[in-house]
Amino acid sequence: MDTLSTGRVAETLQRLHDEAARADHALMKSFEGADLHEQMVKLVQREQTEYREMYRTYADNFLSVSPQLGRFLYSCVRACKPTRIVEFGTSMGISAIYMACALRDNGGGVLLGTELEPSKAARARENLSAAGLADFLDLRVGDALETLRDLDAPVDMLLLDGALTLYHPVLKLLEPRLRTGALIIGENAIEGIGPYLEYVRNPGNGYFSQPIPFQDARGNEFTVVTR
Repeated sequence: MDTLSTGRVAETLQRLHDEAARADHALMKSFEGADLHEQMVKLVQREQTEYREMYRTYADNFLSVSPQLGRFLYSCVRACKPTRIVEFGTSMGISAIYMACALRDNGGGVLLGTELEPSKAARARENLSAAGLADFLDLRVGDALETLRDLDAPVDMLLLDGALTLYHPVLKLLEPRLRTGALIIGENAIEGIGPYLEYVRNPGNGYFSQPIPFQDARGNEFTVVTR
């Protein structure tokens, strides 16, 4: 069964990707012609002192995964058959739709999302409902270091797509719950930005990790828990 390619899910995703392109156009244009690594360094420097306030200024921006990465997420979920996925940085819900759709096509499961900005969380719930996938989403609003602290069930897959400086802290917070063989996808995991990549690429920490071989500029990273 594949309900991603037709019907409500496909229609909702097409609409949302179009909306995202319009909403993020000016922001993406501001990055054109600039050194990506330099821009990311500046972004992380801002995050380190004011990530909550900083991301509230992006309340109207989707900052979402591309259709290509979305289909990859769908494929990962179909292949590894998780029963619980955690998403750090749900935004407007585009990536959540890809993963929730795969959960449904696999026969069930829960996507536990966390989103700092309440207005984005509200739109994510609306968009999952429009796609017919609301029953698969458990969305928590607030700082992920707080909303994920009481998680008491095993995690089969983790998507990191929020504040870059929190990738490593969120991973460390969830480590006790990550089962062997769990998948971790880090979007915008840029080389030399914070300790995340160095940590997951060190086999001694219990991970096998490598870049995803598309959209190099986005810094996507694919990691498997080996411990």
